[in-house]
Amino acid sequence: MKTALQTGDVDPPTLAQATRVWWRIGLLSFGGPGAQIALMHKEIVEERPWLTEEQFLNALSFCMLLPGPEAMQLATYAGWRLHGTLGGLIAGLLFVIPGAAVIMLLALIYSIFGEVPLVSALFYGVKAAVLVVVLEALVRVSKKALSKNMHWAIAAFAFLAIFFFSVPYPVIVLGAALIGYVFAIQPEEPSSSEPINLSVSKLASTVITWLTIWWLPIALLALFNAHNIILEVGQFFSTLAVVTFGGAYAVLAYMAQDVVVQFGWLTADEMIDALGLAETTPGPLILVTQFVGYLAGFKTGGILLGLSTALVALWVTFAPCFLWIFSGAPYIDWISSQAKLKSALTAITAAVVGVILNLSIWFALHVLFLEVDKTSYGPLTLWIPNITTIEWLSVGLFALSGFLAFKMHWGIGRVLLVSAITGAAIKLFV
Repeated sequence: MKTALQTGDVDPPTLAQATRVWWRIGLLSFGGPGAQIALMHKEIVEERPWLTEEQFLNALSFCMLLPGPEAMQLATYAGWRLHGTLGGLIAGLLFVIPGAAVIMLLALIYSIFGEVPLVSALFYGVKAAVLVVVLEALVRVSKKALSKNMHWAIAAFAFLAIFFFSVPYPVIVLGAALIGYVFAIQPEEPSSSEPINLSVSKLASTVITWLTIWWLPIALLALFNAHNIILEVGQFFSTLAVVTFGGAYAVLAYMAQDVVVQFGWLTADEMIDALGLAETTPGPLILVTQFVGYLAGFKTGGILLGLSTALVALWVTFAPCFLWIFSGAPYIDWISSQAKLKSALTAITAAVVGVILNLSIWFALHVLFLEVDKTSYGPLTLWIPNITTIEWLSVGLFALSGFLAFKMHWGIGRVLLVSAITGAAIKLFV
């Protein structure tokens, strides 16, 4: 059923009216992608007849199968549908800017005051709660992604490949997409979607424009001999923006170990702190890349370099999102009707489940044990905790957070707050 807006019974919103709503959504977008998508649905489908239910769900399905933050991309699509490219830019940017400002402030405070006993004690409890948050995401994504035996098999192989053999995430994505495409189940009846009017020149123009917007600043930084850490952050997060299908937790799964183990930009504890901060601020969870970028620069050259790397991380994280949406938006309904393409994308989402399981175990080892050794036997990699260094307080806080999240169904913010305060009280006064 069409809404009043699509049938012409009411006037479409002006750009100013829509901008106020996008600003409101950006300020209230706490609680991760699930809560953000629910808020958006309430604002632009239920309370305002801006998108039909079908349009919203088709766009959501498309965005969930793109690399990058699905909620931000959904907002961009909705803005584009109402007011073209300018509307999409406004909606997407306003979804990001409030949270980015908060994250930047928190990153500055963390880098300057991170060693204060009270701050360290608060983050001790945050780490245990973050582990529960990741497990909750694993359960949520699994329910949506593992609908067939093939998906379970893909998830299992993805976990084994990345956890035990350190297979690069892009290789896992490509392998899953190939399996999904080859073994797609064709519909019994042909698609009833209308023929698509594909303008190759217009699509090429959009792609070239946004590739230029994305890469030109990085090219200029390289041309003018910017600090190596800026270029490294730009290159790493640009790669991440292309291959991290499955939302923010896929980003974390790909990023966490490389940032800690391969590049040495952050410690495991700092990486977990970064996720905890991102979980408690408005905006997409992928803003954790901004925090990581800042700390990488700060550790190398202080606050100014930290701010520079943070801005580069922000740019290369979100510029590609506009590329995906503005290139694909005109064809979303058609893409949703293509069985083989849709099967390939859902297979990638299944692989993400295995990758998030890898992240969950890796986080658990570093939260619950003081010492974790990496041992290699040829191509096989094992992460082995020193059992004598188990952190019983972390185990208790993890159990408390799990009870509040899974049994009491508390929101992420409340769980993080209770775990942080409880951990700080025990660390400081017991």
